[in-house]
Amino acid sequence: MKTSDFDYHLPPERIAQTPVEPRHSSRLLVLDRSKTELEHTTFWNITDYLRPGDLLVVNRTRVIPARIHACKETGGRVEILLLKRLDILNWEALVGGKRLVPGKTLQLENGTAVTIEADLGGSRRQVSFSEPVEAYLEQRGEMPLPPYIHERLQNPDRYQTVYADQPGSAAAPTAGLHFTPQLLTRIKEMGVGLAEITLHVGLDTFAPVTEENADKHIIHTEWCEVTEETAGQINSAKSTGGRIIPVGTTSVRTLESAARAALPGQVVAPYQGSTGLFILPGYSFKAVDAMVTNFHLPKSSLIMLVSAFAGRERILATYQTAVEMQYRFFSFGDAMLIL
Repeated sequence: MKTSDFDYHLPPERIAQTPVEPRHSSRLLVLDRSKTELEHTTFWNITDYLRPGDLLVVNRTRVIPARIHACKETGGRVEILLLKRLDILNWEALVGGKRLVPGKTLQLENGTAVTIEADLGGSRRQVSFSEPVEAYLEQRGEMPLPPYIHERLQNPDRYQTVYADQPGSAAAPTAGLHFTPQLLTRIKEMGVGLAEITLHVGLDTFAPVTEENADKHIIHTEWCEVTEETAGQINSAKSTGGRIIPVGTTSVRTLESAARAALPGQVVAPYQGSTGLFILPGYSFKAVDAMVTNFHLPKSSLIMLVSAFAGRERILATYQTAVEMQYRFFSFGDAMLIL
């Protein structure tokens, strides 16, 4: 399977630079795998495609304001983007600048020392802080928007889902950005359940697959959790004929990881730990009946995942239609519902 098989042309003007208001007014493209025709509506109308007894599964992770600046002894500024907390003082990070080798010490504006502990390849470093840095992030940290967004975000909360309450991500689970409290209330009132998982998103989520053969790619690992309560909700909904509909590829990967641990008679089991699940065409989905997702980058692991669910040719044809109909792409873009 060639990585180039998942490429497509996207005019730069189709990359959304700012979110729409209100959140639920974004466009929604509906791809029903049992039908040949696509449907086009707004996200508010997603309720037209849901049924009582269905279960939406959302990722409650919260993006941390992880972009900070430090100074060298010479006074030069260094940008640090924290990717993953390793323990109370140590983080994996992207560190910009030259000669930032292990042993080098930097300083934050409040005097906290930052030591380069290890070179992890490229601009990745393991860094340690002289004191916990979480409070500093809340005061001075900046939201780490993806590199294809060039507009300044006026309201940082627009890069958080309305239900985000578990800090730990370097990027938002963007399919969830379309939900508003009013829409969630409307969904619950029609008898659709809501379950929560957690997967802390890393920036590698957005990275293109660089290997020529897609199945040679080693996907990033991310920490995720399906609680006993959520596993019970999923198994119960499935047993009574409800559809399991994860919101976003992060929720898909989490549920399919939890399905691997399921016992006979279960769809998923409670799960906590790292997942490196790489879903390519040919994968047999065990827990997912439909999904809410955004439009993904060419040659990314995410477009491969949705291609595994709906078929590569069908996805690429749908993306071409979305380009022609001027849908907005990527993090602040429009949504798809794949049934």
